[in-house]
Amino acid sequence: MQYSKKSLKYLGVIGLVTLLVGCSAKSTTQNDNQKEKIALGQALFFDKNLSKNRTQSCATCHNPEHGFVDDRDNGVSKMASLGDDGHSLGDRQAPSAAYAMFSPKFHYDEKKKKYIGGQFWDGREGTLAQQAGGPPLNPVEMNMKDKEEVVQRLQENQYYVDTFKKLYGEDIFKEANLAYDAMTKALESFEQTKEFAPFDSKYDRYLKGEYDLTPLEDLGRSLFFSNQNNSCATCHLLKAEDQEGETFTNYEYHNIGTPINHELRAKNGVNAIDEGLLANPNVNDVAQKGKYKVPTLRNVAVTAPYMHNGVFKELRTVVEFYDKYNNLERILNPETGKPWDNPEVKETISLDELKANKQNDRKVEALVAFMKLLTDQKYEHLLEK
Repeated sequence: MQYSKKSLKYLGVIGLVTLLVGCSAKSTTQNDNQKEKIALGQALFFDKNLSKNRTQSCATCHNPEHGFVDDRDNGVSKMASLGDDGHSLGDRQAPSAAYAMFSPKFHYDEKKKKYIGGQFWDGREGTLAQQAGGPPLNPVEMNMKDKEEVVQRLQENQYYVDTFKKLYGEDIFKEANLAYDAMTKALESFEQTKEFAPFDSKYDRYLKGEYDLTPLEDLGRSLFFSNQNNSCATCHLLKAEDQEGETFTNYEYHNIGTPINHELRAKNGVNAIDEGLLANPNVNDVAQKGKYKVPTLRNVAVTAPYMHNGVFKELRTVVEFYDKYNNLERILNPETGKPWDNPEVKETISLDELKANKQNDRKVEALVAFMKLLTDQKYEHLLEK
């Protein structure tokens, strides 16, 4: 069959339109699938049936109403999480799930000679999906026996059955590992939404010209970004000063000399040294002992207590703790009225990164005021007035 040049040109246009329509349809399908994955992940995030005694969900230890941390007292003043069995206590705080999506995959940076990224305080899981797979099988958390048991629980819910099959194929439940991985990826999809990282704090609004800093907040901002005054920006800054989308962590690992939380250890019965990054099965360098991932400062003012083990109750105490490395007058823990306790791991403290000018009380107050600015708008009502 022969076509004229005009016909060929017309057919070319038709082909292009068909291609564009096909791409648009494919894109729409992908968007719809992503929306369904997010909705599925949200349902899973709040589902207590995925714990042994059906009492605990992801949201239990990462409460969306409180900065995605565990705000329950747990008998230890929120210093660690209580397990599904009602008595197991961890030895570390549950890190905030807010802004966790921005942590890069766990890796060793050859240029910096440092470990970077990952999830959990020791980076033992590389991605959000891998992190999501940990708590259900952890005996001191959700306490499920194995992946098969979790997948059986999933199949009790017809919505899960229908949605998993639609998104991942009719045979998804025939292999427990595949179904479990699909569950973690759905959770990851939900945790990658704006719900977890709105970037709408007063600081973000200040950058857009929508909020005027108070004199104290402005002083705190100047101090925070100044490497000559203190060491905050050394570890809690990824971009240049006052850049939008800053998560206030460089995702490195450091030992800042955090002391043992004796109050918590008296309750959970742990007596072993917490080796921090060295506890990560992918790390065998003893120089990493006692190091923890630098946490985001987003919502830090409403996610007390502080440090990986919840040893400090007040944000001001944390600032004074840092200052003690450079201020010989800062010898007492303001919460106890006693000298600062010895570090749990002394030999690997990041002394170079902690070097700074000493801070007076006014500057300490200013730094606290600045960090309060980093509170998401939906949590501002939790700030102490």
